[in-house]
Amino acid sequence: MSSIHTTAADYARVLLVGVDFGLPHFDTELEELGLLAETAGMKPVARLTCKRKAPDAALFVGSGKADELRLLAQMHGATEVLFDQALSPAQQRNLERHLGLAVNDRTLLILEIFAQRARSHEGKLQVELARLQYLSTRLVRRWSHLERQRGGIGARGGPGEAQIELDRRMIGESIKRTQERLLKVKRQRSTQRRQRERRDTFNISLVGYTNAGKSTLFNALVKAKAYAADQLFATLDTTTRQLYLGEAGRSVSLSDTVGFIRELPHGLVDAFQATLQEAVDADLLLHVVDASNPNFPEQMVQVQKVLAEIGASSVPQLLVFNKLDAIAPEQRPTQLQDTYEIDGNPVPRFFVSAKAMEGLAALRQQLGVVVLSSQQSHAHPVVTTEFDDDQA
Repeated sequence: MSSIHTTAADYARVLLVGVDFGLPHFDTELEELGLLAETAGMKPVARLTCKRKAPDAALFVGSGKADELRLLAQMHGATEVLFDQALSPAQQRNLERHLGLAVNDRTLLILEIFAQRARSHEGKLQVELARLQYLSTRLVRRWSHLERQRGGIGARGGPGEAQIELDRRMIGESIKRTQERLLKVKRQRSTQRRQRERRDTFNISLVGYTNAGKSTLFNALVKAKAYAADQLFATLDTTTRQLYLGEAGRSVSLSDTVGFIRELPHGLVDAFQATLQEAVDADLLLHVVDASNPNFPEQMVQVQKVLAEIGASSVPQLLVFNKLDAIAPEQRPTQLQDTYEIDGNPVPRFFVSAKAMEGLAALRQQLGVVVLSSQQSHAHPVVTTEFDDDQA
């Protein structure tokens, strides 16, 4: 299987490819794919987009466009071609033969980044499970070492079914072992959550699109030193700290979780259930949004989609529009607190800059109000807020 090269001495020079099938919000500039590639330690040298009604069964982009890709790769000295969409095993194999280059897709790229960034035992297990599940779909006729030598007189030879079945069984056994180990970790997390519940702990989870600034906000609120950087997937492992809210006169549990992204591979959604369970079991979600990103509405839709997939769509939310400092002065909101509709329901919204420590006092005050209302109702908090006319 082709690999993604990320050594500092020899960054892979990659050609980025995106195919517009007429779906909404197509990334015409391949900006996010480029950021993903750079995050994985690769160097984008050229970009190509095209339109098709449907994927070509053999080459995804069709033979004519594949020829154009080969010439473009030669012109820019690309050593690898990276697609923004998921490729089938057959399409990937056919493209590699046609182009004479390594070909990978968005799914493998995200898996590679996760493998680089995982630090905890749980995170590494989750990445390994997702990787094994991805590899299990790439086995059939994927590698030359799986083919038998031609037999004697009258033997036709061909793909080595026995070797393929052996590899499939080995991967299947590895998947089973990894799932069992993850189940054990999940039980441990469940025990920890029950202990928090017995202590009547109020749980808040930070969720949002990757690089929205969740870890920076987390550090600003709890004065922690969780890793934060201006890059995709800076945080993979859930970090939990205590946050004291003077308005409520008590501490709450605040968790920073992995960022979401468009077309997050289903294997990763499944594999990261244990980590994302923090969001499912939370009493309140702080949905952090990069207010300076013009595509923030689409990013919010993707976050809501993943929350629905993991069963957290019914958890109350507060919207935190971060990176206020990155918004041009003439485009800054006139009010730093208002409401924003999600699925037809108004949700309280707070504009903040976690980096510049702006707007955090109002956010903390609102968190205190929500916690107090929860104590009084002994149920899920009712997330409402009232704004004074002079709040801006």
